[in-house]
Amino acid sequence: MSTDPRTVVTEYVAAVARGDLAAIEDAFTEDAVWTYPGTDLPLSGRWRGRRAIVDDFLGSMGDLLAPGTGVEVELIGTPIVDGDRVVAEWTSAATTVHGHRYENLNLGIFTVRDGRIAEVREYTDTLRAATTLFANGG
Repeated sequence: MSTDPRTVVTEYVAAVARGDLAAIEDAFTEDAVWTYPGTDLPLSGRWRGRRAIVDDFLGSMGDLLAPGTGVEVELIGTPIVDGDRVVAEWTSAATTVHGHRYENLNLGIFTVRDGRIAEVREYTDTLRAATTLFANGG
């Protein structure tokens, strides 16, 4: 397992892209925190602890997607690394349970501790998420 912050983040995003649940779980510290923007979405707020992040936050996406599909994730880059913090930009796309195409651009500020992700502050278009993922609209 790498302890280089950029490598930790790029390996995490690669694990998400290939749907590798074991690697996704292993990427986080036990006390990790993920902050998702907004106040009105079921995903908005602070997710505390590995189990809450993996099971409740990331895991809840499955209920929003068309059966038999997943989220397509592509890392655009990690242009900024400052000590243990890495800025990563990625795209996410999926087909919703309502048959709509969800596509969004995401940015996260990751803090890495001892080779694992300890904190993520994510920024994304929450209006796009609200109108595509959480509504029978699009």
